[in-house]
Amino acid sequence: MPLDMAEQWLNRRGVTLDSIADIVYQLQAPYNASLTMEACLDSVRTVIRKREVQYTLITGIALDELAEQKRLPEPLQSIMEADESLYGVDETLAMGITNVYGMIGLTSFGYLDKAKIGVIRELNDNREQVHVFLDDIVAGLAAAASARIAHRNRDARSYDAEDDGL
Repeated sequence: MPLDMAEQWLNRRGVTLDSIADIVYQLQAPYNASLTMEACLDSVRTVIRKREVQYTLITGIALDELAEQKRLPEPLQSIMEADESLYGVDETLAMGITNVYGMIGLTSFGYLDKAKIGVIRELNDNREQVHVFLDDIVAGLAAAASARIAHRNRDARSYDAEDDGL
């Protein structure tokens, strides 16, 4: 699936790549003084280009949409409508995205799952649509893109230190 198709799936649910990049920026700006929104957006695009991420994205969105249409079997339909706190499958699916860039992605995901910043909060608070999976998938995308930047920033600092003879 091309990047633009994944972006279309997100857009039809009210999520833009810019809104995810904004979360990435909030996560990484305190640790990277030269960070730009363009770098955050590039990192989000890089994560979404991964096939396993795209599959996770479309699976979660499809389940949310089926729940809105009341087309899931019971008890799954009721669990999704209530956004049952002990369900956990939504977080489990999203953690597959975070694992692409290691443990820092997982810890960032945990923070975002609790803090629900930016578009994650908007999705979580929206009672007109079902976003059981999408809020966690967006958190997973932001966490993975943030982890990617953290790794690249750390690698760049390591190379600089080696160049300085440290």
